[in-house]
Amino acid sequence: MTKQEVFDGLKEIIAVMRPQTDLSSVTFDTELVRELGIDSLFMILLSLSVEEKFQMRFPDGAPAPTTVGEVCEAVLKAKA
Repeated sequence: MTKQEVFDGLKEIIAVMRPQTDLSSVTFDTELVRELGIDSLFMILLSLSVEEKFQMRFPDGAPAPTTVGEVCEAVLKAKA
């Protein structure tokens, strides 16, 4: 699985959970809180959706990702 495949899958999740988001403006550097307006509840739902879609688990106690790219890297690391 490539970083681009994870990125595309993450954008699919965002499109369903936050349909008002302009996906064409989402990049690896997009900040989850500041640019996408993700709050703590949405972060939990996003994490659960990502874990389900990619059949992986985020490690307990790991710092929460702050950008879309960090989410992608965390998925790739967990799948390695």
